[in-house]
Amino acid sequence: MLQISNDKIAHIIMRARDYESGVNAWAHQGGGRQHSTRSELHDFIADLNEDEQASLVAIMWIGRDSFDADELDEAITTARIERTVPTEDYLMGEPRLADLLEAGLDALGVSPEAIEDDLQKPV
Repeated sequence: MLQISNDKIAHIIMRARDYESGVNAWAHQGGGRQHSTRSELHDFIADLNEDEQASLVAIMWIGRDSFDADELDEAITTARIERTVPTEDYLMGEPRLADLLEAGLDALGVSPEAIEDDLQKPV
């Protein structure tokens, strides 16, 4: 069972798309410090708890066909056990992160478009 909310997954997919396309969400130059889409995405993933990070890695692996959708629990367990670098660094090193997360969600029967649309709806 996934232990990360659809809203968080959708946020990561959208930020990953921005990052992969080279778009900065915003830049702040006060004190010479820049905050880009990359650092926002990196920090967001870093702030997830271990269960959320393991679920996110498992979704990506399912999207990459390293595991089948019916092996979700095994993928999550493997993500916990085999973690050797910070999850945010591992995922940010994947050049097609957004596509793989969407493919993983789709394989799990979750519509990536629907969760992204829900996140973008006005409140």
